[in-house]
Amino acid sequence: MDGAAHVITVGNEKGGSGKSTTAMHLIVALLRLGHPVGAIDLDARQRTLTRYVDNRRDLASRRGVELPMPELATVERSKADTVAAQTADETARFEAALDGLKSRNDFVVIDSPGSDTFLARLGHQVADTLVTPMNDSFIDFDLLGQVDPETYEVKRPSLYSELVWESRKRRALKDRGKIDWIVMRNRLSTPDAKNKRRVADALETLAPRIGFRLAPGFGERVIYRELFPLGLTLLDLGDERADVRLTMSHVAARQEVRDLMICLQLPGIEEAP
Repeated sequence: MDGAAHVITVGNEKGGSGKSTTAMHLIVALLRLGHPVGAIDLDARQRTLTRYVDNRRDLASRRGVELPMPELATVERSKADTVAAQTADETARFEAALDGLKSRNDFVVIDSPGSDTFLARLGHQVADTLVTPMNDSFIDFDLLGQVDPETYEVKRPSLYSELVWESRKRRALKDRGKIDWIVMRNRLSTPDAKNKRRVADALETLAPRIGFRLAPGFGERVIYRELFPLGLTLLDLGDERADVRLTMSHVAARQEVRDLMICLQLPGIEEAP
């Protein structure tokens, strides 16, 4: 891919929305399309993405096989004594990690923590594409916008939307760049429940107001959780090196990943894996 590396940040202030699972599937999808991929884990406390990659490396070593791997950097929170010193330290280490990965890879995927930290804001401000997974409920929706409890009409943007707005302003001031924001409904249930339709309607109303695109997300499937200890993704299933049987349910889940990749409209990606 020509030009500078494209930065994809996976972010949401709420924990448990599937950020690391989404990040890892994006990483492996890009790797399997033949692109070198860098990854940054900004949640150094939980280190979910770091452990996911470690699990993948351990599996490949145990089975004596080669699996496509990203170049990973984990940026720790600063232990400096003052806020000013912490800010300077975290900025320097984050920029060093990002610059190094961008110089050697086509894409850099950043997994941000599920809280509003300085590192999380740094990760948002450098994004070319921002992917926000959210559980399909008004609890998660509340970070994007507030709704009327009786009519379910959207009243105003909320905390996370304001963080993204601020990140967009900082990005524009820095290099006139733009952040393409995609919100994906995650852990979708099969039944067409009334609450599910209300969340969908509220998102469609909010999207043009605060400037995000809606993407198909991942269903509520056990397989996503089962693959983590192995370090595998749905895109690895069916590969004889992974040695995991591919079922019809897995095929349907892989289509969800494919649909997300198509929706992201990433540069240099003509087709989804």
